[in-house]
Amino acid sequence: MVIANTFRQKLLAGKPTIGTHFMFNDPDIPEMIGDSGFFDYGEFAAEYASFDMDRLYHFARSAQCGGLPLMIKPDQESQGFWSQAALGAGFKAVLFTDIRSAADVEECHRLIRPDFPDIHGSMGVKLRRPALQNYDIDQYAEELKNIVFAIMIEKNVAYENLDEILDKANALGVDMTQWGPADFGFSRGNPKMGSTDSIRSFEETVIKKSLEYGIPPRIEIGSTEQAARYIDLGVRHFCIGWDRFIYASALKQLGEGIAKIMDSIS
Repeated sequence: MVIANTFRQKLLAGKPTIGTHFMFNDPDIPEMIGDSGFFDYGEFAAEYASFDMDRLYHFARSAQCGGLPLMIKPDQESQGFWSQAALGAGFKAVLFTDIRSAADVEECHRLIRPDFPDIHGSMGVKLRRPALQNYDIDQYAEELKNIVFAIMIEKNVAYENLDEILDKANALGVDMTQWGPADFGFSRGNPKMGSTDSIRSFEETVIKKSLEYGIPPRIEIGSTEQAARYIDLGVRHFCIGWDRFIYASALKQLGEGIAKIMDSIS
């Protein structure tokens, strides 16, 4: 059974979307995200996680139980292998990191699009999970065409080449840009810049330029309160929260609460 890419459907309908990140390699996590009913997709932040190919298949199966499309964010050094492995498992979106030039956008496009003369992708026919029950080549090709394609703008050199990158991204059907303040400051030799107000002018330029080129910007936020400013800037797509940090915060809250109780009776 081929599962519809509801994430793609929302984008085509011009509707806002909301995702959440997960880094734990427990397949229960994407199932729980889907069961919550609040998210349009779950992003597996593979760049920061430990996993193998079997784990990607388990993620996709568990997410399917909750009707949740999955996005993978691979590390750039192995992005080709893991992007194609994730799509073979049943993931519906890829977020590519560390874009520096228009040529990088072309390479990412090549990795996930079908090997058709007019598309210039390199994905051939792979007998992986989506083909197990329905080996329909036309349908397989449509699946590849509908994979949500997102890119990170997170390097100083990418900022300097922004118009060239966004022009190519528009031509190749990139669906979203994602601003990366931490890497941006890091690439400028100022690791703390991403947590200061000095980052805002660069961020706002990336958002504005993305909109000008017809590519919706997505922003990562850690709390609901942070959304308002970005909505005023025209952002309609968010990815909120990271499972690791949510768990750590909840543990701290529980620990501090019970510690106060214990102190009061000691």
